[in-house]
Order: sequence, then structure tokens, then C-alpha cells
Amino acid sequence: MESRIKKILIWEIIGVFWIIIVGSMLHFLYDWSNSSLIVAIFSPVNESVWEHLKLGYWSLLFFSLIEYWFIRREVNGYFLGKALGIFSLEGFILVVFYTYTAIMKRHILWIDIGSYIVGAIICQIIIFNIMKRKISKSADILGLVLFITLGLILILFTFFSLHFSIFMDNNTGIYGIPK
Repeated sequence: MESRIKKILIWEIIGVFWIIIVGSMLHFLYDWSNSSLIVAIFSPVNESVWEHLKLGYWSLLFFSLIEYWFIRREVNGYFLGKALGIFSLEGFILVVFYTYTAIMKRHILWIDIGSYIVGAIICQIIIFNIMKRKISKSADILGLVLFITLGLILILFTFFSLHFSIFMDNNTGIYGIPK
């Protein structure tokens, strides 16, 4: 395996573990921070499906900020890879959650955790496969725009939640930040 590809692969494998560990810590950070509004930007503020999408996004973003400085010269499609990877992770979680809850009529924690772990692996595989290819600069810029847009939407709907089931904490019936 060529050294450039091996370097990317090693970073993406590390990324799987980072996403799982940091995402798991982010799950509890809002409570640990005494409900800090700053922490609410990147940590779930309730037990809604929407808020849990932050776990993958922000852990991947934090990892990417570190990783970029080490592999930026090795890849062409860095931002496109990250965008498609996070959309895959979050899409996988949503499909699994809504499929099993429609069938089982209830929430099962170990399936949620498992889908997050499998989603993180899928995310990093997609990122690796994109970053090892030659990607145009315009496609990479589009990836950056998509990635940033998703982050802004995650923040927006934390503070201004719509009254749809994806935004509702099924334990409390609360949308967005608890008052």
C-alpha cells in the first residue's frame, strides 16, 4: 500500500475511535456543564433524535480540525469526504432508529448505541474512500459548504426547535432546550 494511502487509512481508523469516544462524552456534557448555552451548541440538550445527531457531527468536526493539519497535503477531497461521511453517519442513525421503532413500537438503547458505532465506521470508510481519490477543488468546496451548513442547522434547531417528533424529547415531551 502506498504510504499516502496508508497514512490516510491510519487517520481514519483513529477517527472511528475518536468519534465513538468523544461523541459518547458529548452526550453528557450539557448536564455536566450545568446547562451552559455555549455547550448547548455542540452537546445534546435533551433526549430527542435530533439532538443526538450532534454527537457524530461535533466529534467528527473536532477530530477533523486536528487531522487536517497532518494529512492536508495527502488528500484532495478532504471536505467532500467529511461532508459525505457525516451525512452517511447521520442518515444511517436515522434510518435505523425510525425503522426499528416503527417495528418494535419502542426505543431500545443498545440498538441506538450500536447504530452510532456502526455509523461511525461507515462514516470513516466513506471518508477514506473519497480522500484517497482525485477530487476537484469545486467538489471539495461544495463539501465544505455542506458540512458547515449542517453544523449551522444543528445549532439553529437546538435553539429554535420545530414541533416535529424528531425534535421532541420522548422522556419529557420538551422541544429544544429545557426551560
